[in-house]
Amino acid sequence: MKLVLFGATGHIGQGILDEALARGHEVLAVVRDASRLPQRHDRLTVVTADVAQPASWTDAVRGSEAAIASLSARRDQDASRVPGYGRTLLDHLPGAGITRLAWVGGAGTLEVAPGRRVIDDPDFPAAWKPEAEAQGEALAMFRAYRGPVEWTYVSPAALIEPGERTGTYRLGGEQLLVDAEGSSRISIADYAVALLDRVERCDAANRRITVAD
Repeated sequence: MKLVLFGATGHIGQGILDEALARGHEVLAVVRDASRLPQRHDRLTVVTADVAQPASWTDAVRGSEAAIASLSARRDQDASRVPGYGRTLLDHLPGAGITRLAWVGGAGTLEVAPGRRVIDDPDFPAAWKPEAEAQGEALAMFRAYRGPVEWTYVSPAALIEPGERTGTYRLGGEQLLVDAEGSSRISIADYAVALLDRVERCDAANRRITVAD
């Protein structure tokens, strides 16, 4: 497949890029700072552009079959940008002929009990809350969207970090997935496996899913 990846320089974005290339996909990486993407590959094309400025990338991504967005606002320290990034993609991807989008979402709005979310825990780290709330706003925006793009919002486990690629994972919906010991985690590599499986299989259109080891 020909894929366009927005945000390939982040930790999760790099993991998705590595997995996509390993599967034989052609990837067009849209990044703001190409110097942060030292990896070069014969099936990788790097475009310097800003997702918030669609005129900078619309022409470049034409011909791609699906888009993946791994976007955060941590470098900008302005999490409120996140829902706007999603809205911009929904508005402008169809003009480039792309009607499928996989979004790297957050775990904060997953339920741990009826009516109680991860982010509602008093011990939820304050430093993470702005982005978790912004990701919740992005999810609401996707759910309210009525247009041609088939989106999939992929929430990770409570903890996502570098680790082994096992190639196995569990799929869920609105509830946080935990193991027998009450832990909720997934490696970036296995998250990438799960996300790209959804892109290839087209089996989670217009809904939020969650994945965990």
